[in-house]
Amino acid sequence: MSAPLLDEAAARSEMCRVGRSLFDRGYVHATAGNISVRLADGFLITPTDACLGFLDPDRLARLDADGRQVAGDRASKAIALHRRIYAATAASGRPAGSVIHTHSTALVACSLKAFEANGSVAEEAELLPPITPYFVMKVGRVPHIPYRRPGADEAAEAVAQAIARHAAAGRQLRAVMLARLGPNVWHDTPAAAMAVLEELEETARLWLQVRPTPLDEAQIAELHSVFGATW
Repeated sequence: MSAPLLDEAAARSEMCRVGRSLFDRGYVHATAGNISVRLADGFLITPTDACLGFLDPDRLARLDADGRQVAGDRASKAIALHRRIYAATAASGRPAGSVIHTHSTALVACSLKAFEANGSVAEEAELLPPITPYFVMKVGRVPHIPYRRPGADEAAEAVAQAIARHAAAGRQLRAVMLARLGPNVWHDTPAAAMAVLEELEETARLWLQVRPTPLDEAQIAELHSVFGATW
């Protein structure tokens, strides 16, 4: 089941509001990161090299349902990955309404530390263990996608495969981590996707500082039975 999509005017306003919030609080810097929204007849995405803290709603890139740009400034190259996420989540039964990508510091640090410790990122690796109940409930598993250059088709394919693999196991992903680059998170709206990012980045900070023992199987099972959380 999918939530109602935002109309275009509301989507433009919300993308700018969320972008400014992320920038003001240090989740993004300079021209790093991008935000997109799925519309009934296409997509909106932040322009290439745009600063998320100073977006103009009238200059957001507008694309049709086939991904062709029809208005606005030149679309971020990330639209290819975002469209793969939209398609893969729709195929999994819970289509995303908005995708956010950042280079959030603690998450990138976790990715770099994992590479440093292991020398590589395994194809089915996960970024973080289940260390807090809200990470389990609000984010869930976060596949750690092996490094590819920014914009590489192979990265988009790996993300789509991870979404499909977890859906086959009964789990709906809300995030993936692109090794050395940053997270992609998604939900029904930009505000909801931002909440996923906030919980994910906070969990990364905790993991870097404490390295606590993860929740055990019984504790995760209780979260499933009481709150419907999947892990």
